[in-house]
Amino acid sequence: MEIGNKIKQLRLQCDLTQEELANRCELTKGYISQLENELTSPSIATLMDILSALGTNLKDFFSEEPEEKIVFKEQEFIEKETAQYTLNWLVPNSQKNEMEPVMVELMPKKSTEPDVPHEGEEFGYVLAGSVVIHLGNKKYKANKGESFYYSASKEHYIENNTDRVAKFIWVATPPTF
Repeated sequence: MEIGNKIKQLRLQCDLTQEELANRCELTKGYISQLENELTSPSIATLMDILSALGTNLKDFFSEEPEEKIVFKEQEFIEKETAQYTLNWLVPNSQKNEMEPVMVELMPKKSTEPDVPHEGEEFGYVLAGSVVIHLGNKKYKANKGESFYYSASKEHYIENNTDRVAKFIWVATPPTF
Protein backbone atom coordinates (compact mmCIF):
# COMPACT_ATOMS: atom_id res chain seq x y z
CA MET A 1 0.00 0.00 0.00
CA GLU A 2 1.27 3.46 -0.90
CA ILE A 3 0.54 5.32 2.34
CA GLY A 4 1.73 8.69 1.03
CA ASN A 5 -0.42 8.53 -2.09
CA LYS A 6 -3.46 7.55 -0.05
CA ILE A 7 -2.85 10.46 2.35
CA LYS A 8 -2.58 12.81 -0.64
CA GLN A 9 -5.92 11.56 -2.01
CA LEU A 10 -7.58 12.11 1.37
CA ARG A 11 -6.03 15.57 1.66
CA LEU A 12 -7.34 16.55 -1.76
CA GLN A 13 -10.81 15.18 -0.91
CA CYS A 14 -10.76 17.43 2.16
CA ASP A 15 -9.74 20.35 -0.06
CA LEU A 16 -6.62 21.04 2.00
CA THR A 17 -3.22 22.25 0.87
CA GLN A 18 -0.09 20.52 2.15
CA GLU A 19 0.56 23.55 4.32
CA GLU A 20 -2.94 23.49 5.84
CA LEU A 21 -2.61 19.78 6.67
CA ALA A 22 0.86 20.35 8.11
CA ASN A 23 -0.41 23.17 10.33
CA ARG A 24 -3.26 21.04 11.66
CA CYS A 25 -0.80 18.29 12.61
CA GLU A 26 2.04 20.53 13.82
CA LEU A 27 4.29 19.22 11.03
CA THR A 28 6.13 20.97 8.22
CA LYS A 29 4.87 21.34 4.68
CA GLY A 30 8.14 19.68 3.54
CA TYR A 31 7.41 16.62 5.68
CA ILE A 32 3.91 16.28 4.20
CA SER A 33 5.40 16.62 0.70
CA GLN A 34 8.02 13.93 1.40
CA LEU A 35 5.34 11.68 2.89
CA GLU A 36 3.02 12.08 -0.11
CA ASN A 37 5.92 11.36 -2.49
CA GLU A 38 6.79 8.17 -0.59
CA LEU A 39 10.20 9.59 0.45
CA THR A 40 9.55 9.01 4.15
CA SER A 41 7.25 6.98 6.37
CA PRO A 42 5.34 8.33 9.38
CA SER A 43 5.40 6.91 12.86
CA ILE A 44 2.11 5.41 14.03
CA ALA A 45 1.48 8.43 16.27
CA THR A 46 2.12 10.88 13.40
CA LEU A 47 -0.04 8.84 11.03
CA MET A 48 -2.87 8.86 13.59
CA ASP A 49 -2.59 12.68 13.90
CA ILE A 50 -2.67 13.10 10.11
CA LEU A 51 -5.63 10.76 9.72
CA SER A 52 -7.50 12.54 12.51
CA ALA A 53 -6.97 15.85 10.71
CA LEU A 54 -8.31 14.22 7.54
CA GLY A 55 -11.43 12.94 9.30
CA THR A 56 -10.61 9.24 9.33
CA ASN A 57 -8.84 6.62 11.45
CA LEU A 58 -6.34 3.76 11.10
CA LYS A 59 -9.00 1.09 10.63
CA ASP A 60 -10.74 2.88 7.77
CA PHE A 61 -7.44 4.04 6.24
CA PHE A 62 -6.09 0.50 5.97
CA SER A 63 -9.40 -1.06 4.99
CA GLU A 64 -9.02 -2.81 1.66
CA GLU A 65 -12.68 -2.94 0.74
CA PRO A 66 -13.23 -1.57 -2.75
CA GLU A 67 -14.46 1.99 -2.96
CA GLU A 68 -18.04 2.39 -4.15
CA LYS A 69 -18.33 4.02 -7.57
CA ILE A 70 -20.35 7.21 -7.26
CA VAL A 71 -20.01 9.12 -10.55
CA PHE A 72 -20.68 7.59 -13.96
CA LYS A 73 -19.63 9.15 -17.24
CA GLU A 74 -21.71 9.16 -20.42
CA GLN A 75 -19.36 6.69 -22.13
CA GLU A 76 -20.16 4.17 -19.37
CA PHE A 77 -23.91 4.24 -20.08
CA ILE A 78 -25.35 1.14 -21.69
CA GLU A 79 -27.67 1.80 -24.62
CA LYS A 80 -30.45 -0.29 -26.13
CA GLU A 81 -32.18 0.98 -29.25
CA THR A 82 -35.47 -0.26 -30.72
CA ALA A 83 -37.89 1.22 -33.26
CA GLN A 84 -40.01 2.57 -30.39
CA TYR A 85 -37.38 3.94 -28.02
CA THR A 86 -33.77 4.26 -26.97
CA LEU A 87 -32.85 3.32 -23.39
CA ASN A 88 -29.66 4.54 -21.72
CA TRP A 89 -28.90 2.91 -18.37
CA LEU A 90 -27.38 5.80 -16.43
CA VAL A 91 -25.78 3.51 -13.84
CA PRO A 92 -24.11 0.43 -15.33
CA ASN A 93 -25.20 -2.84 -13.69
CA SER A 94 -27.90 -1.00 -11.74
CA GLN A 95 -30.13 -4.08 -11.83
CA LYS A 96 -28.20 -5.21 -8.72
CA ASN A 97 -29.12 -1.98 -6.90
CA GLU A 98 -32.33 -0.83 -5.23
CA MET A 99 -33.10 1.64 -8.04
CA GLU A 100 -32.54 1.53 -11.78
CA PRO A 101 -32.31 4.95 -13.47
CA VAL A 102 -32.76 4.99 -17.24
CA MET A 103 -32.90 7.85 -19.73
CA VAL A 104 -35.55 7.14 -22.36
CA GLU A 105 -36.01 8.70 -25.77
CA LEU A 106 -39.51 7.70 -26.89
CA MET A 107 -40.12 8.06 -30.62
CA PRO A 108 -43.18 9.95 -31.92
CA LYS A 109 -46.45 7.97 -31.83
CA LYS A 110 -44.73 5.08 -29.97
CA SER A 111 -44.88 3.58 -26.49
CA THR A 112 -42.91 1.38 -24.13
CA GLU A 113 -44.01 -2.22 -23.76
CA PRO A 114 -46.77 -2.74 -21.20
CA ASP A 115 -45.35 -3.84 -17.87
CA VAL A 116 -47.31 -6.27 -15.72
CA PRO A 117 -48.16 -5.30 -12.14
CA HIS A 118 -45.24 -5.83 -9.78
CA GLU A 119 -43.94 -4.78 -6.38
CA GLY A 120 -42.25 -1.41 -6.32
CA GLU A 121 -42.58 2.15 -7.51
CA GLU A 122 -41.58 4.15 -10.57
CA PHE A 123 -40.58 7.76 -11.00
CA GLY A 124 -39.98 9.87 -14.09
CA TYR A 125 -38.93 13.38 -15.03
CA VAL A 126 -39.71 14.70 -18.52
CA LEU A 127 -36.71 16.40 -20.13
CA ALA A 128 -38.28 17.11 -23.55
CA GLY A 129 -41.72 16.81 -25.12
CA SER A 130 -44.59 15.19 -23.28
CA VAL A 131 -45.65 11.65 -22.38
CA VAL A 132 -48.83 9.90 -21.35
CA ILE A 133 -48.53 7.48 -18.44
CA HIS A 134 -50.99 4.59 -18.71
CA LEU A 135 -51.67 3.16 -15.27
CA GLY A 136 -54.38 0.53 -15.23
CA ASN A 137 -57.44 2.11 -16.91
CA LYS A 138 -56.28 5.69 -16.29
CA LYS A 139 -54.04 8.07 -18.27
CA TYR A 140 -51.89 10.92 -16.98
CA LYS A 141 -50.06 13.48 -19.10
CA ALA A 142 -46.66 14.85 -18.08
CA ASN A 143 -44.98 17.69 -19.98
CA LYS A 144 -41.38 18.92 -20.10
CA GLY A 145 -40.27 19.96 -16.62
CA GLU A 146 -42.88 17.79 -14.87
CA SER A 147 -42.40 14.54 -13.02
CA PHE A 148 -44.51 11.47 -12.37
CA TYR A 149 -44.51 8.89 -9.59
CA TYR A 150 -46.67 5.80 -9.12
CA SER A 151 -46.96 2.40 -7.52
CA ALA A 152 -46.34 -0.32 -10.11
CA SER A 153 -49.26 -2.41 -8.78
CA LYS A 154 -51.25 -2.05 -12.04
CA GLU A 155 -50.31 -2.71 -15.65
CA HIS A 156 -48.45 0.35 -16.90
CA TYR A 157 -46.63 1.82 -19.87
CA ILE A 158 -45.63 5.20 -21.26
CA GLU A 159 -46.75 6.62 -24.59
CA ASN A 160 -45.61 9.49 -26.77
CA ASN A 161 -48.68 10.53 -28.82
CA THR A 162 -46.98 13.62 -30.29
CA ASP A 163 -44.99 14.18 -33.51
CA ARG A 164 -41.76 14.90 -31.58
CA VAL A 165 -39.34 12.72 -29.64
CA ALA A 166 -40.04 12.70 -25.91
CA LYS A 167 -37.13 12.34 -23.51
CA PHE A 168 -37.39 11.46 -19.84
CA ILE A 169 -35.52 9.98 -16.90
CA TRP A 170 -37.24 6.87 -15.57
CA VAL A 171 -36.34 5.28 -12.23
CA ALA A 172 -37.76 1.94 -11.16
CA THR A 173 -37.48 0.24 -7.81
CA PRO A 174 -36.84 -2.61 -7.71
CA PRO A 175 -35.05 -2.72 -11.09
CA THR A 176 -37.26 -3.96 -13.93
CA PHE A 177 -35.72 -2.81 -17.22
